[in-house]
Amino acid sequence: MSFGGFLDNSSGGGLGGATIVAYIPFSNNMAAAGAMAQNIYNSPGLSLALQQPSIDNQGDGVRMGENFDASIGRRSREEEHESRSGSDNIDGVSGDDQDAADNRPRKKRYHRHTPQQIQELEALFKECPHPDEKQRLELSKRLCLETRQVKFWFQNRRTQMKTQLERHENSLLRQENDKLRAENMSIREAMRNPICTNCGGPAIIGDLSLEEQHLRIENARLKDELDRVCALASKFLGRPLSSLATSIAPPLPNSNLELGVGSNGFGGLSTTLPLGPDFGGGVSNSLPVVPPNGVERSMFLELALAAMYELVKMAQTDEPLWIRSLEGGREVLNHDEYSRMFTPCIGIKPAGFLTEASRQTGVVIINSLALVETLMDSNRWAEMFPCMIARTSTTDVISSGMGGTRNGAIQLMHAELQLLSPLVPVREVNFLRFCKQHAEGVWAVVDVSIDTLRETSGAPTTYVKCRRLPSGCVVQDMPNGYSKVTWVEHVEYDESQVHHLYRPLLSSGIGFGAQRWVATLQRQCECLAILMSSTVPTGDHTAITVSGRRSMLKLAQRMTGNFCAGVCASTVHKWNKLNAGNVDEDVRVMTRKSVDNPGEPPGIVLSAATSVWLPVSPQRLFDFLRDERLRSEWDILSNGGPMQEIAHIAKGQDHGNCVSLLRSSAMNTNQSSMLILQETCMDAGGSLVVYAPVDIPAMQVVMNGGDSAYVALLPSGFSIIPDGTASPGPTTSNGNGDSHRVGGSLLTVAFQILVNSLPTAKLTVESVETVNNLISCTVQKIKAALQCES
Repeated sequence: MSFGGFLDNSSGGGLGGATIVAYIPFSNNMAAAGAMAQNIYNSPGLSLALQQPSIDNQGDGVRMGENFDASIGRRSREEEHESRSGSDNIDGVSGDDQDAADNRPRKKRYHRHTPQQIQELEALFKECPHPDEKQRLELSKRLCLETRQVKFWFQNRRTQMKTQLERHENSLLRQENDKLRAENMSIREAMRNPICTNCGGPAIIGDLSLEEQHLRIENARLKDELDRVCALASKFLGRPLSSLATSIAPPLPNSNLELGVGSNGFGGLSTTLPLGPDFGGGVSNSLPVVPPNGVERSMFLELALAAMYELVKMAQTDEPLWIRSLEGGREVLNHDEYSRMFTPCIGIKPAGFLTEASRQTGVVIINSLALVETLMDSNRWAEMFPCMIARTSTTDVISSGMGGTRNGAIQLMHAELQLLSPLVPVREVNFLRFCKQHAEGVWAVVDVSIDTLRETSGAPTTYVKCRRLPSGCVVQDMPNGYSKVTWVEHVEYDESQVHHLYRPLLSSGIGFGAQRWVATLQRQCECLAILMSSTVPTGDHTAITVSGRRSMLKLAQRMTGNFCAGVCASTVHKWNKLNAGNVDEDVRVMTRKSVDNPGEPPGIVLSAATSVWLPVSPQRLFDFLRDERLRSEWDILSNGGPMQEIAHIAKGQDHGNCVSLLRSSAMNTNQSSMLILQETCMDAGGSLVVYAPVDIPAMQVVMNGGDSAYVALLPSGFSIIPDGTASPGPTTSNGNGDSHRVGGSLLTVAFQILVNSLPTAKLTVESVETVNNLISCTVQKIKAALQCES
């Protein structure tokens, strides 16, 4: 807020009172000048800035509360200075006049303006506190004044306004300081003479732990409120003010609850982050506002601080905490060093659980604020990672942040994390998410499971198959609008329900690891950057309008989401699993009813999915499955002939990241109204090929920008994941007697088919056998085409 420019520091030299120094006659009488300067620097408006600690922390400084008290004795001199209003001007006090009369001491003569002149000056001041030279010249002619008199009047008037505002702010801060001192004294007095709330008698010291926690949280809230007032005052005065919190309420003795209101917000623990030259300063580190309405919330507060400290340390520390593996050069967590550095914040690992840990750093086309907002919004978070998050929701918001930002935000969330395979169960986690700004352009978001806390507090819980140790990301802005993201994933899980084919992948940290999160984030942000660009990428179908591109992408997004939900059997849809004897062991068959859903055909939907290992590289397998010219080698919908791409929308620099519309070249009269919508994507974490048959009239509406929500489709497709270093396949020889392990891919094949158009109909054995044969035949065709039948 500028208040019409009244507080513009560019006028008069910056600080209020500094303009007065310009009127002191230049002479060799340094004592007179020193006395005037001392009088100026003793004003309460300047004492706030001059007695602050230096930026380099090379002085203790003076507490703001003492500045308020010391200023009372100087009030008479301030009032005397105030009484000399802007209507008074010292006559002949310019530099040139003073040089001419340097050796002739004379008494200063004052010129008082007439009421009419003052009225004219005040009227212009309200409209323009900083008139230019032309305005001052016109005003001086109209008021019969010299130009410099008009100039000096405006300077004095601005100084007077600034002094009044500073005095008002000092009064408000002094009142707030007194209020907090009184509250602090009452809290201390209450703790010296505790009273039992049940019997009214003296309380035992051992019973104070809960009450002490509540008092400390209330104290932290009051400190945060004071920081907010100081920030508001800084906006008024145009310069930063030191916080009063340290001079108001020193920490209570003999407490294990560290509130972290110190220099770093980590409970007094010293932490540095070598992520940039500005890291660690300039941003408030106060705690978020947490209503003291239960033991559980105070425990969440402690857990959030401990988890944030652990995440930052794991993100910044290299060896010996993280060491390079001999196979593949991946970073592997040194569990012995981890146990030495950290105390388990959610308890010891349950019996039978395994630990997976990974770390990855990458550059992303998104700024830190946008990424933080995405992570703290459950819907946007799920849209950013559609193949990894099946479902998520925010169950409770403990704090929404401070100052209108996400700094200090704490919320409780539930999520279902998935790996696209029926052989890997969905991971359901209940966790706390804490967001904190550490410096300008540097943020951290940490997740940590809360199931252990709920068991301690007596809340109802279910058997936990996965625990999320402090995991998340540290984000730092880069000059070109990009961000540097360091992601840490640390999880404990029950391996008993994971198929042996995927156990090496998960234990190595690749399946749900940091590399997959960062790769997906990079791909999605690249897609968003292309969609927001005004230029159409090379190779795109130029006949599609901008609104048509959006509608097609929205339809493809829904198709891919439904495909993932069918593969992993998440709670997005209500699936019923079938245990049929005529189905292969590794094929999972499920059914559900589709009723009143305009985006799906009504009736009984059957989903079948299986996963196999192939001794083929992920890139080769992906190129084969997405190539429309080779589609007839595995797809029965191609009708034995090649497919033709009639529309193409790029979603990334890689040509494989796109949405396409395909048409069969050998189309007969029965298929004349059918097209195939296909989405393909690939990154370092894996690749995806999803498709669904769609009606030509419906797609024409979508391509013209119509609503895609009414296009009925059932998706099928493939998910490809690198098998990692622990490949289960055989070894091969190069002819010289040397053998090496063959790197392969984990391929998931899934179909969703409408077996009956009546939702009330019953599923027949023949329908199940047909789908089972379809999926088995497709896998065999892929193996035969890639020459890997063995």
